[in-house]
Amino acid sequence: MMTSDSNKKLSDQKIEDIWYSFKSSESKQNRDRLILYYLPLVKFVASRVAATLPKTIELSDLVGYGVFGLLDAIKKFDLEKNVKFETYAMTRIRGAIIDELRTINWVPRSVRARMKDLDECYSKLALELNRTPTDEEMARAMEVTVAELHTIYRKISVAGVLALDDVLQNGNQKGSSLSIGELIPSSYMSPSSSLEAEESKKMLEDAISKLPEREQAVLKLYYFEYMNLSQIGEILGVTESRACQIHAKAILGLRSALSAFWKD
Repeated sequence: MMTSDSNKKLSDQKIEDIWYSFKSSESKQNRDRLILYYLPLVKFVASRVAATLPKTIELSDLVGYGVFGLLDAIKKFDLEKNVKFETYAMTRIRGAIIDELRTINWVPRSVRARMKDLDECYSKLALELNRTPTDEEMARAMEVTVAELHTIYRKISVAGVLALDDVLQNGNQKGSSLSIGELIPSSYMSPSSSLEAEESKKMLEDAISKLPEREQAVLKLYYFEYMNLSQIGEILGVTESRACQIHAKAILGLRSALSAFWKD
């Protein structure tokens, strides 16, 4: 899936030797060889992200954004740690793509406005009911039909690739970006950053555990297994459209729970 003929040739030369050579000298030649070897990994992550975006977003652009994440991962990777590079790099690659998407602000204002309305409505109902509101309750509060609510969910699902990272960033009172990948404490972090990530990870896990099982499944498959909504729909036995709706509602639930946490 993430290999090529050039990769096979490079693997025959023992990629680990190239790694050790690069770490000892940081030569541009060895860095470029590593980039070439792992470029299919960038394309793999970019294609997963692209599957959730409008067709106007070019895959080649996402790959370009992802290469910056790969470069950062190659530079920071510690060979002495018992961590597979691909696992470490995937979150950095995805993070670089998301950071650039956020910078160019590709999500339409109308979608952002709808997300804000839904956030406020969901948070208010969840507080009043002390539980996750149903679609019927949300529809009544929004003064729309259930079918119209589902349409809104589908429309805002195009922003889903940013949604969970945005929740974490907005809640970070220190003002620095915090992505899902950075919720995994490691030796690559300073002690203070590692502690912050561990606390945020615990908070996120607690918030996810309070969601309905199907919403938990969608979040885990989408953000941690890198599946697209079509694949998730097949696993859950629902349409891609329904998977979009479940994802959107799960994000609303997390945003509500995490916003309450940060306020406390």
